[in-house]
Amino acid sequence: MIGDLIQSMTPTTPLDLGERVMHSFHPDRSAYWRDHAWLAAGAMALGMGILWAIGNPHAWTGAVGGLAAIAVRGFYVASDELKARWDLTDRRLLGPQTRAVRLAEIKTVRGLGSAVQVITAAGDKHLIKYQADRAGTEARIRAAAGV
Repeated sequence: MIGDLIQSMTPTTPLDLGERVMHSFHPDRSAYWRDHAWLAAGAMALGMGILWAIGNPHAWTGAVGGLAAIAVRGFYVASDELKARWDLTDRRLLGPQTRAVRLAEIKTVRGLGSAVQVITAAGDKHLIKYQADRAGTEARIRAAAGV
């Protein structure tokens, strides 16, 4: 049971009596790989810049290292990240495992790349990653929360 909870990338919080799911947010595979392509470009530039700054005559190897690091990370975590699901109910936003935020507690909803960041009045931050329609995801949560 505990192993299932740790591995679950979907909400495990039970719905309250009468609560209903209005929409589910799933990650988009193309948004995932597009974000990783941008990360790889940044890592390649950073790796080359560092090697150039320290006087390494083979600065180009920084690009290889940056690309390799992001590619390995991308393939390694893809299976988990692409299974993540967030459910918007008429009362709460339910995230992977036991993450649950009452709509009345949501203070800020904003986009970060292909992700949507939800910040509560208490300062808790939640990230709904790799959304194909980030603006649509933001709008649905804002409307439900009255933000």
